[in-house]
Amino acid sequence: MFDKQIYVDRRLRLRKKVKSGIVLILGNTESPINYPGNTYNFRQDSNFLYFFGLDTPGLAGVIDIEEGTDCLYGDDFDIDDIIWMGPQPKLRDLGERVGVLSTHPFRELSATLNRAIRHGRKIHFLPPYRAENTLLLERLLGINQTIIKTYSSVELIKAIVNLRSVKEPCEIEEIEKACSVGYKMHVTAMKMAKPGASEREIAGELEGIAYSFGYMTSFTTILSQHGETLHNHDHSLTLEEGRLLLVDAGAEATSHYASDFTRTFPVGGHFSQKQKDIYSIVLAANNKTAELAKPGIPYFNVHKAAARVIVEGLSALGIMKGNPDDAVENGAHALFMPHGLGHMMGLDVHDMEDLGEDYVGYDDEISRSEQFGTSSLRMARKLQKGFVLTNEPGIYFIPALIEKWKSEKINQAFINYDALSSYLNFGGIRLEDDLLITDNGCRILGHRIPITPDEVEKTMNM
Repeated sequence: MFDKQIYVDRRLRLRKKVKSGIVLILGNTESPINYPGNTYNFRQDSNFLYFFGLDTPGLAGVIDIEEGTDCLYGDDFDIDDIIWMGPQPKLRDLGERVGVLSTHPFRELSATLNRAIRHGRKIHFLPPYRAENTLLLERLLGINQTIIKTYSSVELIKAIVNLRSVKEPCEIEEIEKACSVGYKMHVTAMKMAKPGASEREIAGELEGIAYSFGYMTSFTTILSQHGETLHNHDHSLTLEEGRLLLVDAGAEATSHYASDFTRTFPVGGHFSQKQKDIYSIVLAANNKTAELAKPGIPYFNVHKAAARVIVEGLSALGIMKGNPDDAVENGAHALFMPHGLGHMMGLDVHDMEDLGEDYVGYDDEISRSEQFGTSSLRMARKLQKGFVLTNEPGIYFIPALIEKWKSEKINQAFINYDALSSYLNFGGIRLEDDLLITDNGCRILGHRIPITPDEVEKTMNM
């Protein structure tokens, strides 16, 4: 939790962006795994954390635009709770920690909203992503759960995206902490990648590192010798000499700010020449992104520049052909990188995407492409100082996709399909860093995880 004035200031800035009405920010409740007393680890809603800072279930915040007041709704713990949980702060004490002096039992939230509705006031709320809050909004506002998202406030969404996109110094400090633990996780994975080790063993070790710092993982770890599957959460294989292991993992600090890194390395500690050739192309694309990313540049343009590096590199190996600019324009690179270059990161590893990906990564100037691959770009709009985003180019050889394109003769002017036959069992390579946009460029957050082939091999063989 930050100093309470930070939360006061954030709520004041929000008031200047929302014209009128009441802003309702729901916190999360605990969610049961298989019965009420056995719950998943609690994760507070990120927007509630941003404006109210309290990592406690069962709360809601109300910001009254016209009256200039903030209210916190929740219930004090009773003696039965305290027996199991130990002493707990009162609701009024929680409110004081974040500069909210008006606190009320949760049951009074309904009366507050009904009073506002009777007076014709606008209730601004965010699109719910949990069933509990969907049902709660239905009860509070009388809007059927099946259409509740269509009534969420676009004005509020845009205001929050505007505020949360530019990270404050205190936020950068927390992201750096998550990056530091993320570094330890990835270096550990490199050192453990020996033939005969299990993917489960390594994935468990990485999660244990995060928990040993009191952290969480910022998303379900991707760790697989089948790196061609973009979000591969299966960890059932035994490591085999010479295969590539792709590890996409990050830590989430106690403040809930995230890191998100990917490295790909050879089981046994030595790249083959074929692996090094592909790896070097991905590394060049990663470095090109860091070279180009700066304020005023659309990340869409940076994505296309990274794609061009990939086309040029694969053309030099005889896998692609033709004019590189034409190949990128026609989306031929997407056979090998069918995803976007990166996404915003902060309190969420995919920052604010619960509000709607297009509101976060696009704007009135840049709209989403409908082209395969490019349509998956989550972040395309112009960069600003203070943005934190990922830089994660990749090259993947996906047999089913290759067969589909080959049989349908897609982009055959730019792809040498005959040359791909020897790559069908290659797997995939992704290299991901976290970038902070600065005054005139960007910097990599955290100590950069070993990334050149020599650095990786040295780390793996220490």
